[in-house]
Amino acid sequence: MATLKLHGTPISTNTQRVLATLYEKEPFGQVPAAVDGDLKLFESRAISQYVAHQYASKGTQLGAAGNGYATILVWQEVQSHQFDPSASKLVWEQVFKPVFGLPTDAALVAETEVTLGKVLDVYEARLSQSKYLAGDSFTLADLHHLPNIQALLGTPSKKLFDSRPHVSGWVQYHWKANLGQGARFASKVN
Repeated sequence: MATLKLHGTPISTNTQRVLATLYEKEPFGQVPAAVDGDLKLFESRAISQYVAHQYASKGTQLGAAGNGYATILVWQEVQSHQFDPSASKLVWEQVFKPVFGLPTDAALVAETEVTLGKVLDVYEARLSQSKYLAGDSFTLADLHHLPNIQALLGTPSKKLFDSRPHVSGWVQYHWKANLGQGARFASKVN
């Protein structure tokens, strides 16, 4: 098997998304460090999808076949187009701006929390019917949320997750089971 190389900044949520996927494929934390032979990939979700498919027989099964695969794709799209824009904006305002000595825009945070709250209301309804977004198994649809939720759990926006019982349970179960592993993996990259 050719060596897979990932190029990215460890603090980037996009890099963390790929690292979390790689960790699920290499649970001992060895980085199959995204050049795979002659293939050169970019875009974190594409890299994650490639890794999950290419190494499907290793580690956590992050996909499914047939209708299950279609459901995963739907929730990956929801993450990308509904959850991520608001979550990323909140991470920028509450996590990264302070790191760079920039002031947080409180009005933008409040407005964005309303938008993300509406998305999380949809998640709350979905998670009242299944353990994970795409069904009863942990998939890329869940994994792609890891970096931004991890960052937001350390901010006042944590209340958005805590105030929805099914979302809160999903976050607590999912992150206790998976995030600690990914965090250890990411630390080996630094």
